[in-house]
Amino acid sequence: MVKQSLQQSLQQKLSPQQIQLMKLIELSTLELEQKVKDEIEVNPALDNEKIQSDLSENDLISEEVDSSRENQDIDIDQYLSDDEIPEYKLYSNNQTSDDLNERPPIVGGQTYLDELNNQLREVKLSKKELKVGKYILGCIDDDGYIRRTTEQIIDDLLFKENLNVDIVEVERILSVVRNFDPPGIGAHNLQECLLLQLERKDKTDSVLFAISIIKLQFKQFVNKHYDKICEKFKVDHAKLKKAVLEIEKLNPKPASSSNNTKYTQQIIPDFTILINEDDIQFYLNARNAPSLNVSKEYMGMLNLYKEQGENLNKDNKQALLFVKQKLDSARWFINAIQQRQQTLISTMTSIIKIQKKYFLSGDEKDLLPMILKDVSEDINMDISTISRVVNSKYVETPYGIKSLKYYFSESMSKEGGENVSVKEIKSIIKDKISQEIPTKPLNDQALVDFLNNKGYQIARRTVAKYREQMHIPVARLRKKI
Repeated sequence: MVKQSLQQSLQQKLSPQQIQLMKLIELSTLELEQKVKDEIEVNPALDNEKIQSDLSENDLISEEVDSSRENQDIDIDQYLSDDEIPEYKLYSNNQTSDDLNERPPIVGGQTYLDELNNQLREVKLSKKELKVGKYILGCIDDDGYIRRTTEQIIDDLLFKENLNVDIVEVERILSVVRNFDPPGIGAHNLQECLLLQLERKDKTDSVLFAISIIKLQFKQFVNKHYDKICEKFKVDHAKLKKAVLEIEKLNPKPASSSNNTKYTQQIIPDFTILINEDDIQFYLNARNAPSLNVSKEYMGMLNLYKEQGENLNKDNKQALLFVKQKLDSARWFINAIQQRQQTLISTMTSIIKIQKKYFLSGDEKDLLPMILKDVSEDINMDISTISRVVNSKYVETPYGIKSLKYYFSESMSKEGGENVSVKEIKSIIKDKISQEIPTKPLNDQALVDFLNNKGYQIARRTVAKYREQMHIPVARLRKKI
């Protein structure tokens, strides 16, 4: 028999307005701009016309409107009193002195695919061959490789383009594409890519030897087993070094060499930091602080309905409810934008306070261990809010543009119990590797010994993890002749 019982529990749930605010905080600068445009389009009671005012920034705080009142009786006096509503409650004049970042986010130009299509049109081909060529170009990825086999391309052309072709036809068009610029384009793998580039160089002894190495000893070359290559071809290290230098001049990602930047999006810094001796100042990008206000036309409509008082008919009451809802929404959005702005400023202020030593020096070794909880406790905000602020936000400093995530890292204990940032250890590893002898690169154990001697207690697997995170290959692959 099923037993029924009552159970009481206390749960915390976010209101729809709180959820929307959290989403606003998480938006990047460009996403916020689009959000503001969308909101203005759907809400006629909101506009971004600038209103002149002598009020200070501290006065620019709109009252929060409880949208749950929509279904209650309409009280016009709630919106209008005998005195006119102060203008500061109807708009957000968030302009700052940061007009430095008004830079266009989009750069014009052509992509490498556009250039390849232009080269294809210059080749004398039949309509069928042109279709095959365009499809092959469409298979080339951002690095310049074709990751699909000839058989797969044939199947694709049959099922997607209703085009029946054989291997000979596809291989012929593929060979045409591989003669396009940049050299190496259209290869199936790295070995093919390097060979395509070498074949187009002047056939010196070093280039011919390099071709032989890539054709016959590619695996040994990749793994830098130079002694085995010398033994195979019966040559000395001097001749091998010349051939290797020719290979090192090649581009393993030919498409990435293109200078064309169509649809390339810039990073728009949310903050700009200025340093004057020991004084650190920062500004919020003006694009994060749009100037918004409640439409005076809609406020005029409320005045008109107030004059009618109790003589409102059914249609006018519905119109009044619509106006009220749009005003609620406009006021809430203005308030949410202000809260987002204040949250960003508070978070950045805390980060600068904790990482002041780094901002003054620019030395990565001066970065202190810092996690989201540290900032959260400092400004008395929830960790999830800090996480949303850090997401997709950037700061322009004298040392370059950095993601806010850059300033956060876990800590490790040094001898004596001192906590140091993981970034400090990574910086030491990177510096040590940059100073190593190319013919005798340091392995992970050598790096561990070096760090231990400096007082950093760290395991070999941890060093290997940090090295991989910095995209530094193992010692064997860093070896030079």
